[in-house]
Amino acid sequence: MDINYYSQECNYRLKNRRAIREWLREVAAEEGELKVGEINYIFCPSTLHRQMNIDFVGHDYFTDIITFDYSNLEAGYISGDIYIDYQTVADNARIYKTTSEQEMRRVVVHGVLHLCGQGDKTPETEAVMHSKEDKYLTLFDTKFAKK
Repeated sequence: MDINYYSQECNYRLKNRRAIREWLREVAAEEGELKVGEINYIFCPSTLHRQMNIDFVGHDYFTDIITFDYSNLEAGYISGDIYIDYQTVADNARIYKTTSEQEMRRVVVHGVLHLCGQGDKTPETEAVMHSKEDKYLTLFDTKFAKK
């Protein structure tokens, strides 16, 4: 099993894919000694992503990530399909005054954290999620960015 990257209805290509795979495996291990089963990242445009948000989540608005979780935490592995709206990620990078690559890594690790069991629906769980994102972004920058 592995971490796979796909583009649907767009030509987006994630940078540093090999290093990101290694990084995400380490994130899963640190989050509960979890192994990566199969994780599929699917990058798509805003129109498709918004329609998925309406159809599968029941929300009629733009969002940067939708995670379909197939993990079995009791068995010690994470798996899922993670759809990312690359256009909304780029918009958010401008809003938060960061690079598109840094914001994309934040969203990518956000999806894995969801698979590991981390929620973000309350102010408390959202604060924990953001703290973990920051922690793992620092890990990427210090250990994996040069690979």
